[in-house]
Amino acid sequence: MIINIKHMKKYYLGWIGVVITLLFLSGCLTCEKKEYTFEFTGKDSSRLTIKYINLMSTMDDTVDISEEDFTSLITDYYEGTELENDFPEATVVGKRLFEENGVLCGEIVLEFTGLAAGHLYQYKDKGPIMYCLSCYSIDSEYFNESNGEYGGDVMPVVFWDQGLKTLTLSTDVTFPDETTISLLDKYQEWNAGK
Repeated sequence: MIINIKHMKKYYLGWIGVVITLLFLSGCLTCEKKEYTFEFTGKDSSRLTIKYINLMSTMDDTVDISEEDFTSLITDYYEGTELENDFPEATVVGKRLFEENGVLCGEIVLEFTGLAAGHLYQYKDKGPIMYCLSCYSIDSEYFNESNGEYGGDVMPVVFWDQGLKTLTLSTDVTFPDETTISLLDKYQEWNAGK
């Protein structure tokens, strides 16, 4: 019997990847929706505001891990650089956590030069400006609405007319259900103790 070592390595690496993914997906920090607003401030400069609506924890099997997820929200995202890592060429203008309409929201504002730094694309500086919905996010995001045109499931790209100064996009991330826990109470306790 001949064993192909190259195929065995691929097989084991594939399984290791699946196991690691399952470990990270067993419980996590998520949100209900995201809103993106790109504002062009100059020929090569723009500002991106990302709003995370209804920050939540998803249960690890049936275990409430919302305390750990809230700690991660504060240390890794709000005080840390986890969000900035997605946009390494951008400058962070501000971050905030706030209550709105009875849910916890978060917001980050970034400034950058060049479309690519904001994950936008335009072919040869002509035609529509494009954003690939599934290319950059670790979350599974689903198109909700935009002031651009969505290419659909076959082409999950939003296209905006070249002359627009403000591009908007709203996505759905996680629908609240019995496996999700709002982080609003933990935020209110944390904010009161500041």
